[in-house]
Amino acid sequence: MLSAACPGEVFTSPVPDQMTRAATAVDAGQGVLFVVKNYTGDVLNFDMAAELAEEDGIRVERVLVNDDVAVTDSLYTAGRRGTGATLFVEKIAGAAAEEGAPLERVAAIARRVAECSRSFGVALSACTTPAKGSPTFELPDGELELGIGIHGEPGRERRPMMTAREISEVALDAVLEEMADIGPVAGPVLLLVNGMGATPLLELYGFHGEVARVLAGRGVEVARTLVGNYVTSLDMAGCSITLCRVDEELLRLWDAPVQTVALRWGR
Repeated sequence: MLSAACPGEVFTSPVPDQMTRAATAVDAGQGVLFVVKNYTGDVLNFDMAAELAEEDGIRVERVLVNDDVAVTDSLYTAGRRGTGATLFVEKIAGAAAEEGAPLERVAAIARRVAECSRSFGVALSACTTPAKGSPTFELPDGELELGIGIHGEPGRERRPMMTAREISEVALDAVLEEMADIGPVAGPVLLLVNGMGATPLLELYGFHGEVARVLAGRGVEVARTLVGNYVTSLDMAGCSITLCRVDEELLRLWDAPVQTVALRWGR
């Protein structure tokens, strides 16, 4: 996985000095890979941090994660937002780095994963940031928000409450339509059913069952599945779906041993 994570304030990018200190702390002489979600502040600050690090003699590669199909442009980003696919990028690129692959190779693998991943999120409630103290948007009882982001952003459409099966159909329609632009989606794929922070695991696993049935009905082979709260939005009730089309190499790197607080498998 990662050698360092560099957080900013809640829903805010860290500043370049923080990023440069993190890069300096983990550099072992072979360079550092920045994994950046596609939000304007993050992109600008990581670009500046890369320049500062390179001035200090640290080689830097940058990979932009932009998997969210719900929004093309918004107040926060140009192009698609970076969401659940970040987990796939970090795990697979991290495994390549652990094997001793050079920086350029690790970056190329990370870009392949980002390019082959798409996501879509749904909210049953808004989240509340500590600074604001109130929900980031209003969502009446009996309605849900389709296409939400991970920083409390509202979605692209609001509808009356739907069943888990109906939600999975809408989300997968959006994801598979965009994935078709990069080639057939017959499989295999990695599947992430991700909670937004306040959705119980029981509900996430129930929703996964519907997602799995829809994918099977459309002939999409799921190679590996992950269910849980991984890329969240504080106390938002809801979930997101991320698919990543994989080949033998990417699947092998996904299966490589990992020991973190959230992910643990292998030796």
